[in-house]
Amino acid sequence: MNRIIHTIGAAAFVASAVILVGVQVHAEPTRATMPDIDKLVHYTTVERGEVTEHIMTTREAIEAVKRGEPIPNGTHVALVDYREGKVFRYFIMEKGEGWGQDYDENRRTEDWQFQWFKPDGTINMDENTARCQRCHTSRSDRDFLYTFNDMRRFEFE
Repeated sequence: MNRIIHTIGAAAFVASAVILVGVQVHAEPTRATMPDIDKLVHYTTVERGEVTEHIMTTREAIEAVKRGEPIPNGTHVALVDYREGKVFRYFIMEKGEGWGQDYDENRRTEDWQFQWFKPDGTINMDENTARCQRCHTSRSDRDFLYTFNDMRRFEFE
């Protein structure tokens, strides 16, 4: 009898673990908006297996980085995620004055906020922006950007 109860308990635990694994954490609303991609400067490309990521921002942001100045408020940094030659999604970082105050200090990326967008430009609430924010905190010495040095080395045509 003890063995049956133990087996039933173990099965219930496994079933609940499987259910929890299937739970998806959704994006939270942020202030980040979808920019006009055509007005941004494509300053680097990152290849990750079958994924091609074009990284873009404003000319003003690149010039500020080159001068050693902070990236200005109002700046968008866009990662355009291409799969099989088509836009799969957009990852947007946008900086706004005082936006960091929306988060606890341990989660803050100065005044940057993050959002995922679908190819049609609508917010993709199925993506977890908090995960992105946590990862980008490790780049505080580079204005929270993984491509900061690419921006600094970029040469305008």
